[in-house]
Amino acid sequence: MNVAIYCGSQTGKSPIYIEKAKELGEKLAKTGLGIVYGGSTVGLMGAVADSALAHKGRVIGIMPEHLQKRELTHLNLTEIHIVDSMHTRKAKMADLADAYIALPGGCGTLDEYFEIFTWAQIGLHTKPVILYNINGFYDALVQHFEKMLDEGFIRAEQRSILQVATSVDEILEILLVDQGKAKKIAN
Repeated sequence: MNVAIYCGSQTGKSPIYIEKAKELGEKLAKTGLGIVYGGSTVGLMGAVADSALAHKGRVIGIMPEHLQKRELTHLNLTEIHIVDSMHTRKAKMADLADAYIALPGGCGTLDEYFEIFTWAQIGLHTKPVILYNINGFYDALVQHFEKMLDEGFIRAEQRSILQVATSVDEILEILLVDQGKAKKIAN
């Protein structure tokens, strides 16, 4: 199973973001779950990848040509795919992933998250789409989702698409339940 990670090319102001990104990389690796991400060495992206690699995890990077210098392509990944555009990056990540997690990040992170959420909403996939709400980062967004539900812009039966986790253990529970309803976490 591969998990797409959407997150910032920055680390954010609070050290908790990088700490939790590293924890996620480590636990995904120890659980045998591969990572598909943007292919960079910087920001939370680099922290997740480096942590997973340090714990013998599989990490696949998808890097658009035009971002190779700006985001600094990670050269020590299990696989790296250099692609022609952001559209191709997002499509390749979606194809390779069995689940999706959005850590804190900026507009690019939200763009990736909302596209994959919308695809689930319109029935293009049934894979888990998880907001990792570190330090309350996504509280306002979760509140806005509730507003969209209350105002009738998201149907009640689509509410289950919005999965919010505040810990790596909650993320693993969602992923492993979805993976087969019975897989045990490897130590």
